[in-house]
Amino acid sequence: MRHTAALLRRLDGRFRVLKAPAVDAPAAQRDPAVAALVSRMLGEIESGGMDAVLRHARDLDHHDGRDVELTREQIAASGDALPPDLRAAIDLGSQRTRAFAAAQREHLVDFEVELVPGLVTGQRYVPVGRVGAYLPAGRFPLTASAFMTVGVADVAGVPSVVACTPPQPGGHANAAVLYAAHVSGVDRVFVLGGVQALAAMAFGLVGDAPVDMLVGAGNAYVAEAKRQLFGTVAIDLLAGPSEVAVIADESADPVVVAADLLGQAEHGTNSPAALVTTSEQLGTAVLAEVERQLGTLATRDVAGPAWRDFGSITVAQDRETAAALMDDLAPEHLEVQTVDDRWYHDRLTNYGSIFLGPWSTVAYSDKGMAGTNHTLPTAGGAKHSAGLSVSRYLKPLTYQRIAREATSALAPAVQVISDSEGMAAHAATASLRTASA
Repeated sequence: MRHTAALLRRLDGRFRVLKAPAVDAPAAQRDPAVAALVSRMLGEIESGGMDAVLRHARDLDHHDGRDVELTREQIAASGDALPPDLRAAIDLGSQRTRAFAAAQREHLVDFEVELVPGLVTGQRYVPVGRVGAYLPAGRFPLTASAFMTVGVADVAGVPSVVACTPPQPGGHANAAVLYAAHVSGVDRVFVLGGVQALAAMAFGLVGDAPVDMLVGAGNAYVAEAKRQLFGTVAIDLLAGPSEVAVIADESADPVVVAADLLGQAEHGTNSPAALVTTSEQLGTAVLAEVERQLGTLATRDVAGPAWRDFGSITVAQDRETAAALMDDLAPEHLEVQTVDDRWYHDRLTNYGSIFLGPWSTVAYSDKGMAGTNHTLPTAGGAKHSAGLSVSRYLKPLTYQRIAREATSALAPAVQVISDSEGMAAHAATASLRTASA
């Protein structure tokens, strides 16, 4: 999440940096050593099959030889071990995420149109056949990930959704992550982590057959595996460290702004957090407030280095400059806390998801309570791509149905273009129909 040199030159003199990142490098830089290791592992698994998967599982996840697939009974019983309030919260997050996905699906409608008499064209949405979801469960298990991946795929009508999640100490799946997958509609679950999990799903070593699409967040090795498997399968997106950015003016509460910046910085020590403000007074207050909150934050060992190395505060001379700076950052999560949030909402175009007003914190979506999908582009990807949604699981397939009477509206022009290209066989397919029409 960094500004481009061209934008900085264009806005020169219209902003001032109160805090710059301490590390002069992108947070999501690709590591050649990671790429080489992942490439080797994928090759070994593709040729060695399940034996290679289990060997890597033993080496990396301390797999103890038990069956990596959970039974339906184990999956269904996963909620029994959870505190009632956590189970209720997971139920609620799943329901809201499915409700928003269902509303999205309702607005993706098949259609058919007659462009000229006898030429009928159309489009219909068809779900992909098989999806493999990776459900991370490291230091911070992403419980809601199943809502966004498994649940939304289920709403899209995907016939088969399998999931892999890494084992916890003792070899079991994380109960909350597993229960979230259960209520989201997962078909099969395998206790496998990392590269070997993605490879097993992509190569058809777990589940009924190779999946058509891999989805879900993960560490640098998981992201690199998805990058290298793209083409063999589709992927949702290549996500790097979690990002948050806030646009705020003098009306914002520095305590709230600082808390929201740290709320995403605690994802990892390389998670960027940025504030763009039109008020230097607010920027100075937020800078002090972040340090104050870090003093007592339980996850300061993560959020502190993230803020130090990748945090920034920029003061813009006006809201037009603030909007330009933010669109250039193209953050994964964007909060707007100003006296005129609508103005920014109407103008900003580069973000994964936007959170409008001081009552809209990223964590509401992060944990599934807002309903919107939290699998979003990072590292500037929002300039060209949107996040995961029900539409990503659907193929918009086009068709045409052409009657004899439409031949005159199609064949002559096709023959002219084909002749100009020297493509005689193409021309013949048109001329034959002209002769018969």
